[in-house]
Amino acid sequence: MSQSETLSQLVGSIPVIPVIVIDELDTAVPLARALVDGGLKVLEVTLRTRAALDAVRAIRDSVPEAILGVGSVIEPAQFEASRKAGAVFAVSPGATTALLDAARDGALAWLPAAQTVSEVLRLREAGYRFQKFFPAEPSGGAAFIRAIGGPVADVMFCPTGGIDPGKTASYLELPNVRCVGGSWMCGPALVRERNWSEVTARARGASALRGA
Repeated sequence: MSQSETLSQLVGSIPVIPVIVIDELDTAVPLARALVDGGLKVLEVTLRTRAALDAVRAIRDSVPEAILGVGSVIEPAQFEASRKAGAVFAVSPGATTALLDAARDGALAWLPAAQTVSEVLRLREAGYRFQKFFPAEPSGGAAFIRAIGGPVADVMFCPTGGIDPGKTASYLELPNVRCVGGSWMCGPALVRERNWSEVTARARGASALRGA
């Protein structure tokens, strides 16, 4: 089984991957705990802040049931740094030759992103049958993924970008969507306010979306 297939199966049990931005390290563990308690155990910590890798380490040590990934991986060196911090998968907003080469060493399962049919086919040729579709809403949304499901039926997607609870159902009903990525359950205001009970409530709602 390829790493792409393994990652697809890993996230197949959850409808939404929370996309997390950590500015203050002391929020990392309670945020992760709140999300996991709400039923979302697959977490994507974006590498957009200085605290990101330290946050991955802290969550790894304190919330062992969380399945940790890193997002916004745009440089080859970030694969190894993220693996050492405790991540088991990486997510990128696109795919370059350098990133494809770095991903081949198998340090982390990789979810590369495509935006066009040609990009989807290039990643498919490289062995990636599970891809991120980004940015989802500005790039055609659920209608695009539905259309590509005919000619490219064996590629599954995790659409991310501009998706909120009201739009999630239109993606999850598609046979070629494994899950979506979103941040509405852990937005900046909730994290700043340390409103962990609301994070858990929103995570619980998100975790029920597949059934809905």
